[in-house]
Amino acid sequence: MNETGGCTWPGEDAQYIAYHDTEWGVPKTDDQALFEKIVLEGFQAGLSWITILRKRDHFRKVFDGFNPEKIVRYKSKKIELLMTDTGIIRNRAKIDATISNARAFLDLQEKTSLSAALWDFVDGKPVQNTFKTMKEVPAETETSKAISKFLKKSGFRFVGPTTMYAFMQAVGMVNDHMIDCPRHKACAKLAKSFKAPKA
Repeated sequence: MNETGGCTWPGEDAQYIAYHDTEWGVPKTDDQALFEKIVLEGFQAGLSWITILRKRDHFRKVFDGFNPEKIVRYKSKKIELLMTDTGIIRNRAKIDATISNARAFLDLQEKTSLSAALWDFVDGKPVQNTFKTMKEVPAETETSKAISKFLKKSGFRFVGPTTMYAFMQAVGMVNDHMIDCPRHKACAKLAKSFKAPKA
């Protein structure tokens, strides 16, 4: 079912519409799912999300389900295999960043969960925006800048403020469905019962 309303960004693409209708804006707290999203948002930099979405299943396969404990052990042979794989984005800097991000993730988990750290930036509750047109949606915010700064300090790469705002939208830290989109109400309802993880 297409529930895009004023959210015009999925266009007519069935896969994009399904992503909008079922995933985008739904609050997520699973650490590994959040790690995957950070990595994929990083791969998206300079590209459109639909490009990543179409390759996502293959990304998951070749990156061992985005298991940080496996990714952190990747050696040069694995990296070279990834660089020849047309099913992903063959960008050496982004592949290297995925490995270093896995290390940063594991280091952070020794202190707190990634989920708890990130949700703390919005006081543990999804922010409910009420945009009427796509033009109103910001590219970045003070919160996304703060998250970017925190992640960079923690050792993450490809986590700029614009990338992090896209991440916040995707994982439901902000509800940026247009106010006339049925999914806005659905995500707002999820937010009411949402409980952020404790540090």
